[in-house]
Amino acid sequence: MNQRNFDAVIFDFGGVITASPFEAFNVLEAERGLPAEFIRSVNAANPDSNAWARFERAEIDARTFDVLFEAEAEALGHPLEGRAVLAVLSGAIRPAMVTALDQLAAAGLRLGCITNNVPAGHGAGMARSGDARDAYEQVFARFEHTIESSKAGLRKPDPRIYLMMCERLGLKPARCVYLDDLGINCKPAAALGMAAIKVTSGEQALADLGAVLGLALG
Repeated sequence: MNQRNFDAVIFDFGGVITASPFEAFNVLEAERGLPAEFIRSVNAANPDSNAWARFERAEIDARTFDVLFEAEAEALGHPLEGRAVLAVLSGAIRPAMVTALDQLAAAGLRLGCITNNVPAGHGAGMARSGDARDAYEQVFARFEHTIESSKAGLRKPDPRIYLMMCERLGLKPARCVYLDDLGINCKPAAALGMAAIKVTSGEQALADLGAVLGLALG
């Protein structure tokens, strides 16, 4: 069944299991009259030590993130409070990806999730409640192991977070497939020996994953 005898598939959450948070960022930018991709440019500046990176490692709280992010945005020429960014993070779950998780489990593959997040909740979306929260928790229940940057004190693309998942699974990296919507996060996974898939859409992800595994997914 498996072309390279993989034992596990490891998923990013936001932008893979859910719609990309970058879509929400683009909407916010348009509403505020900001340049397209401005939020990503703020988060790309000083990527290991900026407010976003520190928040994902749980080194600062939400109030401090709000202040620091706004200062970083101001330094790049446009005011934008950090709390506004956090408020739009919650992405819609892709039903076909959830179906694929169940198909993978039925095929005997183990499932893991490595997500860069902040100290309030799982995954990319931090502003969830009620039914939305329940839907997210139902997805997370499908993973054998989940590693959250805000709890691990590490964030992608630090290679140690991928090795942490391999250790929890008891597998060599070469036995794992990894999916992420950011190329910078796929590179260390590939360098460790994982089969890395950069996700640009739900359909593309399932097609590429199915090709790697020799399965029809979705």
